[in-house]
This record gives sequence, C-alpha cells and structure tokens, in this order.
Amino acid sequence: MQIRPAVPDDAPAVVALRALVYPYLVRGVESTRQMIANPPPGEEWVAFVAEHAGRVVGWVSAYVNARTAEPGFGEISLLHVHPEHRGRGTGTALLTLAREHVLRLDARRIRAWAQAESLGFARRHGFEPGRELRYSSLALRPAPPAPTVPAGVELAPLTDLTPELMYAAEVAAASDEPEDAPQDAIPFESWRYDVWDNIGLDRDASVAVLVDGEVVAFSLVKRDGERMWSDMTATRPEYRGRGLARLAKRGALHRAAERGVTVAYTSNDEANAPMLAVNARLGYRPIAAQWSCLASVG
Repeated sequence: MQIRPAVPDDAPAVVALRALVYPYLVRGVESTRQMIANPPPGEEWVAFVAEHAGRVVGWVSAYVNARTAEPGFGEISLLHVHPEHRGRGTGTALLTLAREHVLRLDARRIRAWAQAESLGFARRHGFEPGRELRYSSLALRPAPPAPTVPAGVELAPLTDLTPELMYAAEVAAASDEPEDAPQDAIPFESWRYDVWDNIGLDRDASVAVLVDGEVVAFSLVKRDGERMWSDMTATRPEYRGRGLARLAKRGALHRAAERGVTVAYTSNDEANAPMLAVNARLGYRPIAAQWSCLASVG
C-alpha cells in the first residue's frame, strides 16, 4: 500500500472510487482534476490517495475552512477507502496525514464527516459525531413541469447574470445556515473558484429569482452527465416565506431535465426544516445520511 499526494491524473480513479462509496455525490472527472491541479485559494487544500497494485483505493482531502471567521477551523473531507481494502490501516494512515496537515496550519478544531458505519472509526480517532446531514434523490423522468412565475417576479438562468450579483445573494442567504462554525462572508475569490468558475456548474440549468433586478433566491446545479447536484438553494432572509426557494428549485430541475439530466441529488442539515419541506414537496426521497464529527486540538 502506497499513500502519496494526489495528482491530476488520479481524477478518473478518484471519481470511480467516490461513485462506489458515495453514489449520491456528484463531481465529475474534469471538476476533480481542476481541484487537484489548481486548489481553492486561501484554503491550503491538499489531497492524498492510497494506491494498491497501481489502483487508487483511498482518498482524503484537508484544508482550512474559508467560510468562517473562526480561527483554525480545519476540515478533513471525504475520507473513504474501497470496501475491499478496509480494515488494513489505510483509513487511519490517510486520516493521520490529513490531520497533520491541518495541525501545521494551526487548526484548533477539526471537522470530518462519517457515514453511520464509520462512526465507530471516528470516535476511536477522537471525533465526536454531531449534526446529521440527509441526502435525498429525485428521478427527473418524466421531467417536472415548468413552474408558474408570479407577477412581479422574474426567473432567469445564471447565463443572464453577473458573478457579482450571485455572490451578493449567496452571502446574504447563507448567513444563517445550520453549521458547526459561524458562517461569515466567503471571500469573493474563493466563492468564484468554488461556484462560478467550477467546471461542473451548469449555468443554463441554474436559476435565480429576481425582484426589481435583485437576486432574491436561487438554485445552483452542478452536473456530471445525466446526474446533477443541487449545490445550493437559498433565499435572502427578507424574502423568505413566499415560496421563492421552491420556485427557483423547480425551475432549475425543469431546465436540467430538459437538458438530459435523469436524476437529481441534494443534501440538507436535519435542522433545516424549511428546506427539507421544500424538497419533500418536490418529491425528493431520503437515501443516505452522514454526520459531522468534531475534534478539538490540545
């Protein structure tokens, strides 16, 4: 077993491994290649792979969270090992490298994520499970009908908008999302890398709701072939309670289905009752869960 830093040419094998362990996550080969070759700015992002007989059988990434002003909030993301290679110390070795990386960046708290069967592993390594994240899916065949747009509201694809308009809307809408650390304004450069310039973002299917030219709600679509991920659906606080998030998401699902998407995936914090209700009304059904797991340093 060899563990080494990930390189861009690992992208196809990493995506194949992710599809096996996390079939409900959507990040394509080119998007993964982009992340490895040109990591997000300001996060000190790194990734490692475990390789056996020339085959990638494990993956982990580690970085500092750029969406919070809490100092030293480290992230260990998507640690996973091929089912046939578990119980051999591979996960522990990957976790050790990831933890060492964020500790060198003066991490004070570290967050990882675990499926139900991995909670014991997390606890043995000093992580305490906390918030539950629900994953859901929706078949898009037949395609959902286009939504009825009320008077005074405009529905527009992201191709009609500027990144500055969308950034301002996300900063306002994300300020009170359920989280393990206080959510602060993500730097524009980091947001542009993660969202606007992401290879997987489908700007034709992604939809914004406008009132008087201002983006007040939106639903983002990241796509890999016939599969899509609802990256974020949100409404500015002052416009909530009017059904605008559901309007945006229904519009995005309709446009994605028209463009060949057959299944949609999304995730929601169990504490986010309004968005869970929106997804239930749209027909999403729960398929999996993960838990955020926190460890303090020192």
